[in-house]
Amino acid sequence: QVQLVESGGGLVQPGGSLRLSCAASGIVISRHSMGWYRQAPGKERELVATITRSGGTNYADSVKGRFTISRDSAKNTVLLQMNSLKPEDTGVYYCHWVGTTRWGQGTQVTVSS
Repeated sequence: QVQLVESGGGLVQPGGSLRLSCAASGIVISRHSMGWYRQAPGKERELVATITRSGGTNYADSVKGRFTISRDSAKNTVLLQMNSLKPEDTGVYYCHWVGTTRWGQGTQVTVSS
């Protein structure tokens, strides 16, 4: 059974950093495209970043230059390094196995002073 478990969220001040992790079981993440999405209150879920099987990455324009998606194949984990955080980055962040209906339970990120 596939499980995606996010961690690393929390409360951070504007300009701060967080690193999110998505620990996967039941799949080998390096063989699939994986992504991070987020959902702010009252808004639809949106793409943040994806990483393909070959290691190619794609980012939402709003996070380019600030966020970095990567994977640790040894730990079967997808990472999202978030720097220069802004209040508009606030939301629940979800890990996703791209092209499937598999999602993690989400981790809350709040950027506020």
